[in-house]
Amino acid sequence: MNNKWLKILTVILIFYTFIGGMWRPLNPGIMEVTPDNIKSGTKVEINISTYNTHLDQTDNTFYLSIDSSYNIKGTFSNIKSSNEASVTFDIPTYLPVAAKMSNASLLIVNSKDGGYARPSTISITQDSVDVEAGKTLWSKVHIESFPDAPTKGFPFRLILEETIRNIYYHVPFWMAMIILFSFSVFYSIRFLIKPKAEDAYRVFAFNRVGLFYGIMGLITGAIWAKNTWGQYWSGDIKQNMTAIALLIYASYFILWKTFKDEQVQLRVSSAFTIFAYVAMIPLLFVIPRLYDSLHPGNGGNPALGGEDLDNTMRMVFYPGVIAYTLLGLWLSNLFYRIIRMENILKQ
Repeated sequence: MNNKWLKILTVILIFYTFIGGMWRPLNPGIMEVTPDNIKSGTKVEINISTYNTHLDQTDNTFYLSIDSSYNIKGTFSNIKSSNEASVTFDIPTYLPVAAKMSNASLLIVNSKDGGYARPSTISITQDSVDVEAGKTLWSKVHIESFPDAPTKGFPFRLILEETIRNIYYHVPFWMAMIILFSFSVFYSIRFLIKPKAEDAYRVFAFNRVGLFYGIMGLITGAIWAKNTWGQYWSGDIKQNMTAIALLIYASYFILWKTFKDEQVQLRVSSAFTIFAYVAMIPLLFVIPRLYDSLHPGNGGNPALGGEDLDNTMRMVFYPGVIAYTLLGLWLSNLFYRIIRMENILKQ
């Protein structure tokens, strides 16, 4: 990576990722709703705690919604602060469902924050079922449109909250690590087919930076885990398999120092790199999917989807992946030149 324009692009993208990932605020969201269990046919006061909202600066409308089609409006609201309110709802006697219990979503609409919701946040029970009466009672209010916020922020997600920004650093580290290790195994195969010391030096450089990226991925992941799972290391299958994969790659550097004969050193370390790469694939991408896991995309736990990684996040996430990859290639090239120079000086 000797092109100065690529280096300039790398620096620009790194700064863009850090500044863009921290600068934009989160969208308004609902953090807590109490009580979360109520009965039909009662008047109930619901306490609401929100995030990054302006409840005290505008008129607000509160709704309870079942299946997005049946809605009732709050009859009275007491705005306590920009992020706190209590709302009174007259819950109809019957629900618009053929069951004695249904979950209702809470919706808040105002001109300052737009519209935002907390899905299925309140459980409503009824003593007797009358679907037609319930549909009539819950169809008196129609929500024509759900206004957007005047300013578009990053998505608000419960539990993640502000830590959702870590996706711009944690995930790009991992993706760039995979790319670097892929370059490493490519040069390993090339060296074993046609031995050339420069290729083995590149393997060393890519493995060194790739391992560093992996460690950074573990650190950022542990910080994220502390805020979402409650502890830095929970013994999650993804964490454990990742640690094993990185320990295998760390063994490469032990092998590198073990052999005194340079040709043996280069051949064995290159062969070991292929083994490490082949072992990494099931450790990171297969085994975690076979067991229960808290990590997104593993053990039946869905990965971040289109609603989580929306356009505002993609504008930062993809440049972040490119930035960390280019930085990894840049660092790998520096380490390659260093080790090559060291071997030239030894001779």
